[in-house]
Amino acid sequence: MIPTMQASTDTAPSGRRQGFGALLGRQPLLVLALAVAALPLFLIKTVVMPIGPMYWDHYIYLDAANRIHDGQVPSVDFFAPVGGLGYYLFAGSLYLFPNGHPLLLSSWSLMWVTAPVMALVILDVQKRSSATAYALLLPFLLFSLLPFNTGDFYPYPGSDGFGIYNRQICQLLYVLAAALVFVRGWKTLAAVTALTMLALLFTKITGFAAGGILCLMAFLAGRLPLRAALPAGAFFLAATGVLELTTSIVSAYAGDILALLAINDTSLLPRLLQAASINFGIVLACSILGLLLFFNAFTGFLETIRAFATTPGFAKFGKVADQPFFWLASFLAAGLLFESQNTGSQAFIFLWPLLLYILLESYHHKGPSAAFATVAILVLCAALPLAVVIVQKSARAWIGAVNNSPLENRNLKSMGAAGVRDMLSLRATRLEANYVGYRTTYDALAKSGELPSFLLYSDFDFQALWLQNADDAVSAIRDYEAANKIRFETIMAIDFTNPFPWLMDRHAPKYIAIGADPYRAVPPPDQRVRDAVAAVDLALYPTCPPTTARLKLLELYEPMLAAGHSRITLTPCFDAFVRNGLVARP
Repeated sequence: MIPTMQASTDTAPSGRRQGFGALLGRQPLLVLALAVAALPLFLIKTVVMPIGPMYWDHYIYLDAANRIHDGQVPSVDFFAPVGGLGYYLFAGSLYLFPNGHPLLLSSWSLMWVTAPVMALVILDVQKRSSATAYALLLPFLLFSLLPFNTGDFYPYPGSDGFGIYNRQICQLLYVLAAALVFVRGWKTLAAVTALTMLALLFTKITGFAAGGILCLMAFLAGRLPLRAALPAGAFFLAATGVLELTTSIVSAYAGDILALLAINDTSLLPRLLQAASINFGIVLACSILGLLLFFNAFTGFLETIRAFATTPGFAKFGKVADQPFFWLASFLAAGLLFESQNTGSQAFIFLWPLLLYILLESYHHKGPSAAFATVAILVLCAALPLAVVIVQKSARAWIGAVNNSPLENRNLKSMGAAGVRDMLSLRATRLEANYVGYRTTYDALAKSGELPSFLLYSDFDFQALWLQNADDAVSAIRDYEAANKIRFETIMAIDFTNPFPWLMDRHAPKYIAIGADPYRAVPPPDQRVRDAVAAVDLALYPTCPPTTARLKLLELYEPMLAAGHSRITLTPCFDAFVRNGLVARP
């Protein structure tokens, strides 16, 4: 028992400390509030982040925020691979914390949504058990505050700058799962369900599908009653209707989804098998646990089925469906569906609320027995590795950062606050010399369909070199403008990411896809795209090194630039297409 101030026999300061400890023990909401209140301390000043695999993914948020501040609307004014909520939250966070590191801002901005909604869940749960509320809250904070994925894509420790919207989906699913499993107040359940499903829809459509599976399971089992489901559905439809009428974002987003489906027309089954294999340990532990729960409840389950067969009804059907093995199967199905479309995320973290419930119920019925111990071991096998991986990756990244040196730059703002090991900086310098000196060789390699390294985009030297080359490109652009007394207002990059308009306080052309993966996320250009590209003032093409994706993007956009632009060598690692009205004259 936690002592109170009155029960303490220590000095007054000690009593105050114990009183505060007792308060924290009874009020998980206070811990949540303190955690959220501490975040600005890391955002007021730019923190140097250790560079990591696919680190450039989070630059997409800078491109999107710059477009939003220009008045562009995601899906309406530019093609995006996911929903616009994450971009808006980042844009607002960047406005409030202009010196905050973009990686931290993009990762934590979702807490504008998840923290208040999780507070509703905790408020409901702590009425019955503060311990259970803490068991839900602490993992939520762990996964939300440490911006790392549960999967490994590179042997060196570093920041996970990729899969941000994927792990945000997992955090939203965590809150939804906690509500569906533990919340008893129907008004709270309706509010949490509506808000999380709305957020899931406008973060990533596959996350919305996964959330739909969880809600369907809860509805069939009677845990999401009609009196909660109907107002939640009504609010969801009203909100999407208002958004469509005011911005047309819903229909535009639907069009983007259909375009993505047309590009990514691969079969679902291989991707499901891939998701299962990547997360094999979790899937195996949950499968064994599900079988154990099924056999333990087999006799009672048969009696429930007989009762339903004798006098059918929705309430009795709910008792048939409300079985822990059905819940576990539905959660696994939702997780596999979502992970089948991902490169990186916090996979299956939303299993924990259900696993916690199974653990508590098992103890309630079995007590400290061998049967309970078996369930507990399987629960830990499924849940514990997720938390351990996140903590381990975080510790490795920040302990390893002791050996890093800040990347020197002049023009990269907070984006350039990256740390890299000296040996990798040296490697990047040597590779750059080779890319420039033997460009025809790397061109030939890219045209043959190969990259200089199979893990090129995960290589820290590639990510460091990209930043250095971008820094040089911005300097070269400013020198070109000063020498020719011109100003490039619209800038695009023939590359995966385009932070240059944000870096230079300029504009990105409308309608062009952000996160430009030509194999997965760039649909065939329509006339609006062609006109926008043809009118751009400056198009940047990186050449250190030429890659298959860059060549494919060049093949796509160069015909639109050919008539009205002149190609120049801007730096040894950047070519540029300059609109003819702005090109330097001899």
